[in-house]
Amino acid sequence: MAERAALEELVRLQGERVRGLKQQKASAEQIEEEVAKLLKLKAQLGPDEGKQKFVLKTPKDFDIAGQFDPMIPDAECLKIMCEILSSLQIGDFLVKVNDRRILDGMFAICGVPDSKFRTICSSVDKLDKVSWEEVKNEMVGEKGLTPEVADHIGDYVQQHGGVSLVEQLLQDPKLSQNKQALEGLEDLKLLFEYLTLFGIADKISFDLSLARGLDYYTGVIYEAVLLQTPVQPGEEPLGVGSVAAGGRYDGLVGMFDPKGRKVPCVGLSIGVERIFSIVEQRLEALEEKVRTTETQVLVASAQKRLLEERLKLVSELWDAGIKAELLYKKNPKLLNQLQYCEEAGIPLVAIIGEQELKDGVIKLRSVASREEVDVRREDLVEEIKRRTSPALCIC
Repeated sequence: MAERAALEELVRLQGERVRGLKQQKASAEQIEEEVAKLLKLKAQLGPDEGKQKFVLKTPKDFDIAGQFDPMIPDAECLKIMCEILSSLQIGDFLVKVNDRRILDGMFAICGVPDSKFRTICSSVDKLDKVSWEEVKNEMVGEKGLTPEVADHIGDYVQQHGGVSLVEQLLQDPKLSQNKQALEGLEDLKLLFEYLTLFGIADKISFDLSLARGLDYYTGVIYEAVLLQTPVQPGEEPLGVGSVAAGGRYDGLVGMFDPKGRKVPCVGLSIGVERIFSIVEQRLEALEEKVRTTETQVLVASAQKRLLEERLKLVSELWDAGIKAELLYKKNPKLLNQLQYCEEAGIPLVAIIGEQELKDGVIKLRSVASREEVDVRREDLVEEIKRRTSPALCIC
């Protein structure tokens, strides 16, 4: 064991020498020579069975002494979240922010026992769905808080606003004396400065009821919700909860580092399924179908034994850059082909029949209006492009 420890120390020293030469921009020959020595030492060391190496690397500009500003990536995540939600055009939204350190500090000064921080946190997190009285009854009746402690919590968690609320709480005679809460408030004040520079401060609300119940959050937390107003006439108010969320979790990745080093982390997630629910509800209200394909036209046949003709025509359309497809059955029924277009949201059907082949035309059918016109085969590509143009969609 002593020999192995000595060899490991030689490997470490040689590795440092190689890294030093690279930083000094030594000659390639010198670096190559020292790397060869390092590899030789590692070969002598051999595999250490049963021991797995897991190396965590922090950003190069991360300075544990305090030069690294964690609020910059936090603000950037919120900027990204706002850009994504705006681009989806699912309606007005608001991003609520808080800080887990503020919550913990608030619980401490209100008299919540340390062992009940997380369970009370989960109760507070329900305030966007139920009234304060219901939350208070849960805290007192189910979780054993005294009514006085619950009321003290209520004085805080029912507040929301912008940077002015942060500044107000920085002057709070009790909250400002709690080290955790003070750190959280100071970071939030800086965060709002960056959000203002990014031009999204009007989309952000400091909400003391936001808790995000997951234990791994260590700092700023945020959650985006749709404002509960119909976006289009005839729509019902949307009640899908948050559509995006995230926060800072500096202690999570370090749990997997053998040396326990702190690795700064922040992230966000978008609620894809919830957003789909919103889009589907809107389309239903507008009586529109969801298109499941980008196909512009289905090449169909009205009689049997026309598979080869269908293949010829779909190939012509593909060569012209038109998104076309056909059913793979040899002799599909015309009704089945039309039903497929309705289900998939394909706007046009190019129908080949024996009479059409004799006349040199293709019957072009609008799936929505069910109107049909005969189009000369040489004019078909131009007509399909005209009908499917975004500026003039007369499908």
